[in-house]
Amino acid sequence: MPQETVVKRSPFQENCGRLQFAIRLLVVVLLLGWIFIRIMSPTNTFRQTWLPRYKAKTNNTTYIGSKGAYLLLYTFPILLLATLGCVYLHIGKKVIHSNTESCNAKKCGVTIWKRPVLIKGPLGIVSGTEIAFLFLFIALLAWVFSTSVQNSFATITPQFAAKDGQKIWEEKLDRVAKRLGVVGNICLAFMFFPVARGSSVLPLLDLTSESCIKYHIWLGNIAMTLFTSHGLCYIILWAVTDHTSNMLEWKKNDISIVAGEIALLSGLFLWIATIPRIRRKVFELFYYTHHLYILFIVFFIFHVGITYACIMLPGFYLYLVDRYLRFLQSRCQVRLVSARVLPCEAVELNFSKGYGLTYNPTSVMFINIPSISKLQWHPFTVTSNSNWERDKLSVVIKCEGTWTKKLYQLLSTSSTIDRLAVSVEGPYGPASTNYLRHDTLVMVSGGSGITPFISIIRELIYLNTTFKCKTPKVVLICAFRNSTSLSMLDMILPISGTPSEISNMELQIEAYITRDEELKADCPIHPQTIWFKPNPSDAPVHAILGPNSWLWLGAIISSSFIIFLILIGIITRYYIFPIDHNSNEIFSFPLNAFLNMLVICVSIASAASAAFLWNKKHNAKEAKQAQNLEGSTPTVSPNSMVHNADRELESLPYQSLIHATNVHYGVRPDLRRMLLEHKGSSVGVLASGPKIMRQEVAAICSSGLAANMHFESISFSW
Repeated sequence: MPQETVVKRSPFQENCGRLQFAIRLLVVVLLLGWIFIRIMSPTNTFRQTWLPRYKAKTNNTTYIGSKGAYLLLYTFPILLLATLGCVYLHIGKKVIHSNTESCNAKKCGVTIWKRPVLIKGPLGIVSGTEIAFLFLFIALLAWVFSTSVQNSFATITPQFAAKDGQKIWEEKLDRVAKRLGVVGNICLAFMFFPVARGSSVLPLLDLTSESCIKYHIWLGNIAMTLFTSHGLCYIILWAVTDHTSNMLEWKKNDISIVAGEIALLSGLFLWIATIPRIRRKVFELFYYTHHLYILFIVFFIFHVGITYACIMLPGFYLYLVDRYLRFLQSRCQVRLVSARVLPCEAVELNFSKGYGLTYNPTSVMFINIPSISKLQWHPFTVTSNSNWERDKLSVVIKCEGTWTKKLYQLLSTSSTIDRLAVSVEGPYGPASTNYLRHDTLVMVSGGSGITPFISIIRELIYLNTTFKCKTPKVVLICAFRNSTSLSMLDMILPISGTPSEISNMELQIEAYITRDEELKADCPIHPQTIWFKPNPSDAPVHAILGPNSWLWLGAIISSSFIIFLILIGIITRYYIFPIDHNSNEIFSFPLNAFLNMLVICVSIASAASAAFLWNKKHNAKEAKQAQNLEGSTPTVSPNSMVHNADRELESLPYQSLIHATNVHYGVRPDLRRMLLEHKGSSVGVLASGPKIMRQEVAAICSSGLAANMHFESISFSW
C-alpha cells in the first residue's frame, strides 16, 4: 500500500474542520428527523396521538393559521438545513483559498458502492448507492400507501358505507384514490431539489444539479403515474355512481376538483413532452412545455389547500429562490471579448470575467443570444480555469442543433460583426473536486464530449505549474469522426497566458479519427479568432451574489422565510382571523392559498433583490477597474480573421501539446485494452460523450477485471 502524505493543518483549518463537522452532524439529525416523520406519518400512532398533541401546541389560528404545525414540521427543518449548508460551503471555500492542501490529497481505495451496477436500461448508468436509495425510496412510498390504506379500510363497515350513501367497494376506491394522491405528494416534495442549480443542499451530498437530473426524471415519472392513477380512480368512481357533476366543483371551503383537473392536465402535457424521442427531436416543444410546471404547482395548491401544500413546499421554495436569482442574472448582458471559430463547426466564446468569480472544472453555464432566439437558453461546459484565467471565461459550442448551427453560421460567415449581445446564467458546478487523489486520470471522450475534460486539464496544469503539485498522469482518449475535429485539441490551451512549464505534467493524448484514413493536405485544423469591440452597456460575468455567495444565499433563504412569516401573520391577524372567528363565515380556501403564494413570491423577491442590488455595486466597481486595465491591452480589428496568430507567442507550450499527442486514423480505440493497462493503485476513469460509449466504459470498469478503477460518467444531455 502506498504511504499517505501527512498534512499538518493550521489552527484555522482545525477550527473550520470542527465547525464543518458540527454542521454536518446537525444536518444529518435534521434530515433523519424529517425522513422519520415521513415514515411515521401514515401510522395510527402519528395521526391519532402525536399529531393532535403537536397541533394543539403549535397551531396559532390568530397569526399563522392551521398551517403553522405543518410549516414547523415539514418546511422549517429543510430551510434550516439549506441555510446550514450555505455556512458549511462558505467555510469550505475559505479553507480551500487559504492553503494549497488540495495538492496533498490522500489517495483512496475504490468505493464499491460507487461502481456502476446497471449499465443499460431505462435508468441509464446507475451505481450501487443509487440503486440502494432508489429501492429505499420506493419502499417508503409502498409503506406509506399500504399502511394508510390498511388503516383507512379498518374503519369501513357496512353501517358506515350505508350512512355515507356508498357501497363498500366504492368507499374503498375513494380512499385508495386519496392515498395515491398523498403518496404522489411525497414525490413532489423531493422533485425540485435536483433542479435548483445553485442549491446548497446537493453539495452537502457531493452532488451537482447536472448529475441529479436523472433523479428529477425518476421522481417526475413516479409522481405523474401516481397523480394520473389518483385522477382516473376518481373519474371511474364518479362515472359509476352518476356523480360526474363533481368534476365541475370548485368548493370555497374544501378540496377544489376543477383546480385538481387543471393541475393534472398541465402535468400530463408536460409529461408527454418528456418522452425521450420527443425531447431529442423537438427540443423546443419539450423546453416550452416544461414551463407548465407553474400552472401545475399553482393549481395543485388550489386543489389541496395551502396547509397540506406545506408538505411539498420546502423543495419548491428553494427552487423559487434559485430561479429568481437566475432571472436577475439573466437580465444583464455580458461582454463577449472574442470567439475562436473551429473548422469542425464549433466555436469558443471568450467572455470578460470578474476577478471575484470562481468555479470548478466541469462547471456549466447557460447562454442566451437574443439575435438567434430571445427565449431559448442552452447549457455549455465552461472550459476555462477561474484561477489561471482570472479575467476571462470560455465555453466551447459544437454544432449539434438548429440554435448552435445558427450561431456558427453567424460567426463564420459574417465579416462585419463587431458585437454580439449575450446573456448568461451561472456558471454552476461542483463545490469541490478530487482529481488529485488518483495516480492516473483516464478521460474517454467522443465528439464534443471532450469539453469538460479541457477544464480538468487546465486545472491540473494550473496546480502543477503554480503550486508545483504532484498531479496524476493524464491520458486523454478522444474519438472524432473527421480530421477537422482535431482542432478541438487546440482548446486545451487558452488564447494567452499558458505557462511554459506544462511539459512537467504527464499528459498523453490519444486521438482517433474514425472516418478518415489520413490527414488531408488541405484540411484546416487550427482555429480562427474574431475580436469584438467593447461596449459600455456590457458587463463582465460576475457571481450573482459576489465572492461570499454562499453566505448571501443563506441570508436570502432565512430572511425571506422570516419576511413570509411576518407578512402572513399580519394578514392572518387583521384580515383572515376576523372572518374565520365569525362562526357564520369561513375564509375562502382558494383566496387563502392565493394570498400565501403571493406573500411567498414577494418575500423571496424582496430578499433576493436586496442582496442582488447590494452586490451589484461591488460588481460595478470591479467592472470599472477591469475596463481600465483592458484599455492598455492591444486589440485586434473585429473585422480581421487571425489564423493561428495567437500561438506565435506561446510556441513552447503548444509544441509540448503536439509532442504529447498521437493521432490514429481509420480505427476506433480499443477501450478495454487501454483501460486495463493502467496498474496504479487508484485510476480515475471519466467518460463523456455518446451514451453507447459511456456504457462501454462503465461495463469495463465494473467487470471486476480492474479493481483499482473509479468510474464517473459526465453527461450534460438533458
